[in-house]
Amino acid sequence: MSARKLFGTDGIRGKANIYPMTGEVAFVLGRAVTSYFQKNFSKKPLIIIGKDTRLSCYMLEQAFSAGVCSQGGRAILTGPLPTPGVAFVTQSMRADAGVMISASHNSFEDNGIKIFDRTGHKLPDEIEIELEKMVLDPSLIPQKTGNQLGNAKRLDEVIGRYIVHTKAALSPQYSLEGLRIVVDGANGAGYKLAPTVFEELGAEVISLGNTPNGTNINEACGALHPQACAEAVKKYRADLGVCLDGDGDRLTIVDHGGNVIHGDKLIGICGKFLKDNQEIGPTREVVGTVMSNFGLEYFLKEQGLNFIRTQVGDRYIVEHMRQSGALFGGEPSGHLVFKKYSTTGDGILAALKVIESIKFYDRDLSELANEIELFPQEMKNVIISKRLPFEEVPEIKKAMTEAESKLGKEGRILLRYSGTEALARVMVEGRDQNLVHSLCSELTQVVTKVLG
Repeated sequence: MSARKLFGTDGIRGKANIYPMTGEVAFVLGRAVTSYFQKNFSKKPLIIIGKDTRLSCYMLEQAFSAGVCSQGGRAILTGPLPTPGVAFVTQSMRADAGVMISASHNSFEDNGIKIFDRTGHKLPDEIEIELEKMVLDPSLIPQKTGNQLGNAKRLDEVIGRYIVHTKAALSPQYSLEGLRIVVDGANGAGYKLAPTVFEELGAEVISLGNTPNGTNINEACGALHPQACAEAVKKYRADLGVCLDGDGDRLTIVDHGGNVIHGDKLIGICGKFLKDNQEIGPTREVVGTVMSNFGLEYFLKEQGLNFIRTQVGDRYIVEHMRQSGALFGGEPSGHLVFKKYSTTGDGILAALKVIESIKFYDRDLSELANEIELFPQEMKNVIISKRLPFEEVPEIKKAMTEAESKLGKEGRILLRYSGTEALARVMVEGRDQNLVHSLCSELTQVVTKVLG
């Protein structure tokens, strides 16, 4: 498969109004997406276009929509809507594709475009390659004229569909009445919608990050900056704090004491809850990535669950879930995927399932989190001059074998190369902090000597 020039691991992303995140590229991509689905599915493809609150979204939304219309498609513009909302509405309205204009947790100067198929899943690599060829060579896209052209309309009521769908993820036997929740919308796609969901389910909501101005998305707020939420939880004596990121597909949760709960602990709590509630599925799998702490794996194993690791990215978690039939997975960054309810990570839905776990066990979140002991972890970066497969370097292989024998079954070692820098990352986890430190130092020295 040829290397991709535009698409990365999560769509196209970059500085807004600088190639490739320009109106011109968005216009041709709109044509390419419409042409692809015209050729394969429908004469007048229906394309859902959602966005977050970045200033540049106006430019890219209109450009992409113009591309859809120029190619004979029908565009529906939803306005600000979380990424999982776009995926759901695409599926719900039987659209041919869904498009989300967002750079997720990045600052407002960046933007991105990610595309979903009619089932609400991110496009596979082979389709992205085909779209990329058309964008780089627009002569591959047939020209439309006259009554072959399409149309566009704004349809705000699709947001109501997503709210109803998300609320239904909370078991009918529970409500949020009596709960006081701080909800930080990151001045992003979920700024208005998230408080609505929690209020309609009965909670008293204190809203933060709900005054977007085009330039303040993710700025000192939301999932990456939960400090303001933690302070508000303590100030208002709230039961919980929920922080979304800019496009609403992940979350950070704060307990009643203002403590940020580690993402791996949320995975552990929800995995155990789904098992005890007979919702884990026949595979008894929880799907994570190589970045999750070994302590989570150990905890899940004690629960009789299998922890499967993929490469980093919620896209790869979902791909494995689709292949294996697993129903739950997540990343320590706060992407939690409940496959029964959503085709992608969903911060609001995940918060509801965490609250359901608390109610199911009738215990405080901090108590549930304390049951999961995360192992000491140390990671060091090594500047390298060459990249060789680690397992093919005798000195590194020998050092790893010796280190793994010292750690035994209660620890792990991860060596991997950075995808963007000339760095090798050395990570060691285990129960003994001193042993972890010494083994990480030893391995770092070996990698530096051989590859530096």
